Amino acid sequence: MDVQTLKTALGSGLLSFPVTHFDAAGRFAPDSYAAHVDWLSGFGAPVLFAAGGTGEFFSLTPDEIPAIVSTAVDAAGGTGIVAGCGYGTAMAVQMARAAQEAGASGLLLLPHYLTEAPQEGLYRHVRAVCDAVEIGIMVYNRDRLVLTPDTLARLCDDCPNLIGFKDGTGDIGLVRQITAKMGDRLTYLGGMPTAELYAEAYLGAGVTTYSSAVFNFVPQLAMEFHAALRRGDRGACEQMLNAFFYPFMALRNRCQGYAVAAIKAGVRLQGFAAGAVRAPLTDLTAEEERELARLIEPYRRTRAAA
Repeated sequence: MDVQTLKTALGSGLLSFPVTHFDAAGRFAPDSYAAHVDWLSGFGAPVLFAAGGTGEFFSLTPDEIPAIVSTAVDAAGGTGIVAGCGYGTAMAVQMARAAQEAGASGLLLLPHYLTEAPQEGLYRHVRAVCDAVEIGIMVYNRDRLVLTPDTLARLCDDCPNLIGFKDGTGDIGLVRQITAKMGDRLTYLGGMPTAELYAEAYLGAGVTTYSSAVFNFVPQLAMEFHAALRRGDRGACEQMLNAFFYPFMALRNRCQGYAVAAIKAGVRLQGFAAGAVRAPLTDLTAEEERELARLIEPYRRTRAAA
């Protein structure tokens, strides 16, 4: 998938980040992961993100990521696969090249590690990754990697393969300034945890798509919400928010890290051997997992129509 094709695909529908499956010893479990990616690829998401935030990028070693990416590419049946990369500039460049070699169609550049940095440093960091590969790149604007509109404009001028901007700050004013300044130069993605909770506000700011974590285990519901949002059916969105997303949010908010752990629990409840989360995260308690099971009962695993 070339850069322009990926950019178009990113803006054409709902996106998602499959969880990374681990076995009982905490090692990557390719067979279970492939089965899950294969299932998800039947529901119409144009792009899936391997080894991203919901995929526990932060707990993976650089050596594990190429195998995860190549497994996703093989299992996805033509669905575009974007790989996570990040940490310091040298490591991000190394990860980017390895992911490209493993077959990724693009990269999501996650925030660098630990230290604050000035805008000039952020510019050099993003540009170094863009210059290292030929595939398309999205920058994830959150935490320590928050670009100003002017810095992003410089990067758009200097990096033809920078095609996407994903926001995880929740700063709608900043997002609207960026969408107004860059126009159709970029594809804009909502990236808040449980993005459906913010999708209507982001749509008003010019962000037409987002990544859905719950797509991991209730893909049909996630697609229905996205369709209702895009057709302007506010009543249908409210019904789904009240029936599922707000109760899920209440469960997710009980413990730091549950934005990932609750997703992985949902995948297990749908019959996939996704394994436990890695430290420093912790899994849901047994009672919380039972609560989640009751919440998803109406959406038990179904195969998308051929």
